[in-house]
Order: sequence, then structure tokens, then C-alpha cells
Amino acid sequence: MQELNRTSQLGIDYNERRFRTVSNTANGEVNDDTVFPYFQQGRTVWAEYSGGGILKGHLIAIVDDTGALDMRYHHHNEQGELMTGICKSTPELLSNGKLRMHEQWEWTCKDRSRGHSIIEEI
Repeated sequence: MQELNRTSQLGIDYNERRFRTVSNTANGEVNDDTVFPYFQQGRTVWAEYSGGGILKGHLIAIVDDTGALDMRYHHHNEQGELMTGICKSTPELLSNGKLRMHEQWEWTCKDRSRGHSIIEEI
């Protein structure tokens, strides 16, 4: 993995990075209009996200020493539903120095289905 300018003793520094969805499985709700501005303090990473059918959402995660995120999320969608889930997000450093996150997620509401998505730093 290439050396990052924005690293800390915890691995990748997510503070003030912004991400957009580039792919998602059909049972997912976020799309390329959904923007995730990330913030970090210590091992805690969080975001308030919206767009692409999401009125307001929040996520909170713990980052491990490799930069992977163990997260929980919830959002209010345009259908008036409250949706909740869990996600494991693994970083990939792109040749342009930005991050691509590979996400394996599961709804903890409704049908409890699973999916995968990719978000990239913008």
C-alpha cells in the first residue's frame, strides 16, 4: 500500500474526507447522489449523509490499525422509513492518492438482507 500523507498511528486519517457511492447492490438505498462527509477523532469515525433518496443519515464507526471501519448506520429515506444497518468497510488506496472503500453491509431492519457497495473519495 502506498504511503499516505494523511495517516496517523491508527492508520488512515478519515477526518474531512468526502465520499460518494460508485456502486451498490439492488437492495441498497444509497447511490451516486449520496455524499458522505467523514470526520474522525481518535478511533471514532462518523458522518452525516444525505442525497439520492436519503433525507438524513448518520453513521458511526471504529477504525482499526489497518484503516478498516466497523460501523453502524441509520437513515430516514424518502419513503418515510427509518432504516438501520451494520457495515464493514475496507480501504483501498488509489493511484491518485484517494481512497476507495469496499463495503459489506447488512440491514438490521426489515428483511435483514445483505449487500455490498463501493464508495470513493471525491
